[in-house]
Amino acid sequence: MLILWLLVLVLIGFILGRFHWRRCQWALYGLTLALVLVSACGPLPKWLLIHLQSPYAVRPDITWTQRNAIVLLGAGTARVAVTDHVEPDIFANGRIIEAYALYRSCKQAGGNCKLVVSGGDAYHNGMPEADAYAAILQSMGVDQPDLILEARSMNTWQNAQFVQPLLNAYQPQRVVLVTSAVHLDRALAFFAHFGMTPIPVRGDYADVRLTWLPNAWNMMLTDIALHEYVGVLTYRLYSVMGWNAPPPSRYGAA
Repeated sequence: MLILWLLVLVLIGFILGRFHWRRCQWALYGLTLALVLVSACGPLPKWLLIHLQSPYAVRPDITWTQRNAIVLLGAGTARVAVTDHVEPDIFANGRIIEAYALYRSCKQAGGNCKLVVSGGDAYHNGMPEADAYAAILQSMGVDQPDLILEARSMNTWQNAQFVQPLLNAYQPQRVVLVTSAVHLDRALAFFAHFGMTPIPVRGDYADVRLTWLPNAWNMMLTDIALHEYVGVLTYRLYSVMGWNAPPPSRYGAA
């Protein structure tokens, strides 16, 4: 997303130059360079991520009930080149570990615990995220009957849309949502649209590396943060315009 915006600015500058609007052309080139520097050196992603992640920096203390659901959102899969094996990608590990820790805590409290894993094959690797994550979770000690897999969703909106009927069927008294801290605002907005009010728990926390020289890590974090802001703003715009499909029914577990 960031690269696309930068390319658009350069293209507009080039077009302005063809019309001999040299000051505007070089102003856009200067703006493009400034955006690259504040992104790649860290100030811009640091500011963006603080507003996205700070509400979820401290993991909540959860009081488990008799019926609990832990919803784990997918973060992609990777195909191992040598073996063709499909497994969770590097950005999913924190979410999986956190979901497992919550599951263990819930089981130790003596309640009924279901771990809902949501994610289809968005990366077209031949295996849904739900199946790849479930295999890891079972190897860690999650009981197979406690796993509920949602393997159709291709994005966060569909995560919420397709998880909702699963929770309606199970009727938990407590719902916990696990995803990356940077992703929680958007995920919570979509889940609320479908009548769900889960307790948010971060699986990971992204940290910017402030540097004098540009680096790719900060550029990537800028792109991730912008994607989340645009996603939330798009949802709000669609809501105002009445373009968001209404949920089929409301689910009120908290």
